[in-house]
Amino acid sequence: MFKRDPNRSYPTETESRTIIRFQDCDPLQHLNNAKYFDYYFNAREDQVAKLYDFNPGQLFHELKTSWVIYQHQIAYVRPAKVSEWVRIMSRLIYVNEDTTVTEYYMTDDAKTHLKNVLWVTSKYVSVETGKRIPHDELVMGYLEATLVPHIDFPTLNFNDRIRDIKRHVATGIEYAK
Repeated sequence: MFKRDPNRSYPTETESRTIIRFQDCDPLQHLNNAKYFDYYFNAREDQVAKLYDFNPGQLFHELKTSWVIYQHQIAYVRPAKVSEWVRIMSRLIYVNEDTTVTEYYMTDDAKTHLKNVLWVTSKYVSVETGKRIPHDELVMGYLEATLVPHIDFPTLNFNDRIRDIKRHVATGIEYAK
């Protein structure tokens, strides 16, 4: 389980490289729209375990809590195609007492073309009651350590954010985290 080290700086963005599998594509050889979620969630789970030593399964068993997805916003900018290598980035852009928003985006392998952007809003719940509860202190330590600073999420517009990410990807300038 994650234990925050006050002397350590944690990365706020995770990145994975993966190949688009044939079985996940539609007849046009584009990644099926529903499969983007699988690619994103698998990449995030792998990276969070590696970078932060955080295991959601352990959270479930030890604290009897978890997150449930409340809402998605997704934009399909450019198709990911069969056998194409892509980069998947994710970052936590909002946290409050019982809610998180994770931003995901996918680019080509060279990170020059934006393919997709996804915002996932999740609610923290007790697995015993299924009701929303405040984040546990240990969990809040993890969230605060990995949250991208200086993002005013309540004022963000999803379409503006897509344009901003797309511009940063196209110019090759590292995105402001």
